[in-house]
Amino acid sequence: MSELVPGGNMPLPGGAVTVRVPGPFDVSALVTDDGGKVRGDADFVFYNQPSAPGVRLDGDALTVDPPSLRPGATRVTVVASPAEPGTPLGRLPAPTLHVTAPGGRSLARFAPPHPQQETVLLLAEIYRRGDGWKLRALGQGYADGLAGIARDFGVDVADDGAATAASPALGAPSPHLAPSPDPDGLLGLVNSARAAAGSPPVSLDARLATAARAHAAAMAGAGRLGVEGRDGVSVYQRITAAGYTYVTVGEHLVSGPRTPAEFVDYCLGDEPARRTLRDPGFTHAGLAWVDGTGDTYWTALWARPLTPGDLARTAAEVADLTNRERGRAGLRPLAADPHLTAAAQAHSADMVARAFYSHTSPEGSQPWDRAAAAGARRRSIGENIACGQRSPAEVVDGWMNSPGHRANILKADFTHIGIGFEGGGRQGTYWTQLFGA
Repeated sequence: MSELVPGGNMPLPGGAVTVRVPGPFDVSALVTDDGGKVRGDADFVFYNQPSAPGVRLDGDALTVDPPSLRPGATRVTVVASPAEPGTPLGRLPAPTLHVTAPGGRSLARFAPPHPQQETVLLLAEIYRRGDGWKLRALGQGYADGLAGIARDFGVDVADDGAATAASPALGAPSPHLAPSPDPDGLLGLVNSARAAAGSPPVSLDARLATAARAHAAAMAGAGRLGVEGRDGVSVYQRITAAGYTYVTVGEHLVSGPRTPAEFVDYCLGDEPARRTLRDPGFTHAGLAWVDGTGDTYWTALWARPLTPGDLARTAAEVADLTNRERGRAGLRPLAADPHLTAAAQAHSADMVARAFYSHTSPEGSQPWDRAAAAGARRRSIGENIACGQRSPAEVVDGWMNSPGHRANILKADFTHIGIGFEGGGRQGTYWTQLFGA
């Protein structure tokens, strides 16, 4: 059985799996496509609508049979909420997800950080990856109940907070969470500012909106701005937990503006914030604001999704920039080594999945151990790691301005290199350079 952490994932066996959340909780599910939206209200499975193609709710057991999902469905998001609507999850035992295969064999367990004022929790998602299906642990809290989640996923919820006929039990939003600003109005202001700078428009993404709403609520609950909430979850982990895997990401965490126009004006008046808002590399956005005690808290997320070719292109760019630095020093370029690449990528992914940042893994393995385990047969190994940088240029520049990292890049004996890159960790992007001779 696998013990999962937020953002951790695992492959699923073929056929149906069952998820349970023991205790005073209701379990529900949303069936979506790659865009993160339901096709209609029938894609929302809960106690008043207990079945959809490939998904069945029976008491506290939710059974998902991925091959039987409706055409076009690529994701099932599992949601837990209090059996007594509106009760903050912090007043209840910590919800724990149990996943079993047919016959009752345990596959996974996920115990997220205990929510506080949130009234609903995205626990996990079952999603298609290639020809198979995987389970990803989420642990993403919402302060405005099932109605807020339903809206973000595209379920039709009436303006007065009551659900549609297909969803009569959603209930009204929590009074602690302000309604979202008009997304069309805010997006228009954003794209107007981007057009003035010659940047292409961004489009709203439901997954980024989910992460933005959760982080704005976390900041409002804590009464302070921060990349990391009181629950120990960072805004970058919320993005990954919402199902958005990125190659580049940016954020605005702001308090004070009262309207979308004031928020955009604030961003345009600050050079770093203006640069992020206008960055031509971003294609998607998620925008949310929440009224806290005496202030309004904004989260704006900007990203470009990771496509199959992006990982190789990013690694190649890091290697190219590294070799340019070696060329300036009169050194021969480093050749790509697939074994070093595999070890470097695995280490970046491991640091994100298990929330650590070190050359030494939690089990004590060192760079040379990981290189050998991946099949590398180099007599000398060196490693650079970094986190938080937004681009290959930024990370190589940072390494070159650090004496120890610079020494690895400019070590004459090294002949080969492997690059690892993974987003969604506590500090955002995690980078690994593995050198060999």
